[in-house]
Amino acid sequence: MRILDRYIGRYILFGTLAAMAILMTLLGVLSLFEELGSVGKGRYTTADAFLVVLLGLPRYAYELFPATVLLGSLSGLGVLASHSELTAMRAAGVSLERIIISVMKTGFVMMLALALLGEFVAPPSEQYAQEMRSALIENKIAMQSKYGFWARDGLAYVNIRNIQPGGALEGVYLYEFDEEGKLKVSTHADNAHYQDGKWKLKGIRQTYITNDGTQVRNYKQASWKSLIDPDLLNVVVVKPTVLPIWGLYRYISYLRDNGQDANKYEVAFWSKVFSPMVTLAMAFLAVPFLFGSLRSVSIGQRIFVGSMIGISFFLLNRVISYMAVVYDMNALVSAAFPGLLITALAIFSMRRVH
Repeated sequence: MRILDRYIGRYILFGTLAAMAILMTLLGVLSLFEELGSVGKGRYTTADAFLVVLLGLPRYAYELFPATVLLGSLSGLGVLASHSELTAMRAAGVSLERIIISVMKTGFVMMLALALLGEFVAPPSEQYAQEMRSALIENKIAMQSKYGFWARDGLAYVNIRNIQPGGALEGVYLYEFDEEGKLKVSTHADNAHYQDGKWKLKGIRQTYITNDGTQVRNYKQASWKSLIDPDLLNVVVVKPTVLPIWGLYRYISYLRDNGQDANKYEVAFWSKVFSPMVTLAMAFLAVPFLFGSLRSVSIGQRIFVGSMIGISFFLLNRVISYMAVVYDMNALVSAAFPGLLITALAIFSMRRVH
């Protein structure tokens, strides 16, 4: 039966790769058109736009992976069905359950591929693309590290430990140097927000460094006119949906320990936890569409209906994620609902297969 597993799996994998290639090409072209609008700003060139788009494709691939698996499974099994190979398998004594097992084995392999893509490929690729884009367009150096976000602002270096939704900052460190590269002022602010073209700092502690020693001054609040604006920070910050699971877990713990709202990141965390299982359910859902009892329905029509289901799932998942954040819904339930709906649909469809 290993030969059967490899044979069916090969068609499903080829179908999935073909569907992924088509979707990535379309999304890549659309993204490129959008990026070309920024060419000419700062040092951003057409070649840079191409590179940014390529580096962003792993994120798109991860987000669309479950729907792509459904399309690939439908097209792969559809080829076997159109050649009457599935019928021949049944006639040779291969049960429907055994074919499902072969499909699920391939689905499990793709589930592992999704986990690797979401944990080790998409996050660093997206982060590098954002950092490179911001550095070229804004003519500033910006990067993300485990110690927060760093940026260069003239002769000063800024470290921001936490950027809240909406652009509010917490834990701002500003290091100002003179022309000779010597540190002259170190500033720490508890928090900051952008207003009227300036940053409003609160809870400030400044340390002035001279040849005679240091002098510390405290201020309740002050204005900071910086070249760094909220748009730059939005570019540097990686979206929660792209962060790896371990990174989301640590950040959620940090927000909870500081009494802050972590719902947005909890939704992203549980969505990533359930995403591999949804991928498996998508592969399973392809089977009843090709073994249905309605013989008058063509393979092409079934693939079209399955494609609509895949697209609908992607849109439903996005809508529920946004609703969960806006209306403060339970993150676990919100993330699990689309996957459970697909699983229930697959089980219900299998009951109608004869």
